[in-house]
Amino acid sequence: MISFAEFVPREGSPLYLQLVRYVQRGIAAGTIRPGDELPSRRALAALLGVNPNTIQKACALLEEEGIIASHTGAKSVVTADETVRCRLTEELLEYDASALVRGLRQMGITRAQAVELVERLWDQEESV
Repeated sequence: MISFAEFVPREGSPLYLQLVRYVQRGIAAGTIRPGDELPSRRALAALLGVNPNTIQKACALLEEEGIIASHTGAKSVVTADETVRCRLTEELLEYDASALVRGLRQMGITRAQAVELVERLWDQEESV
């Protein structure tokens, strides 16, 4: 069963898209695997304290992307294979990197400053 204990909603993005990204990131990281089940839509809505329609919208998008399969009366199951996992990893990396570059440019940060910042943060993470 996929755990949503670490899911933290954030401002600025629709909740259903945040749920989709949470599952996508789990698949890309390998913490969510083919065959894993999602909680029922009602249970997940209650757990997160959101409208069941929000969960339904997220599940519909995940189904459209071929990430999960749902059957009437049964829980949704992750169907993403290695090809999907690789595609998601590339898409998420590009999405995050593009957002970072846009933000740094808006703040007037040069390429050299950005590289220095990333290298410093990379080294800090390695020492943790």
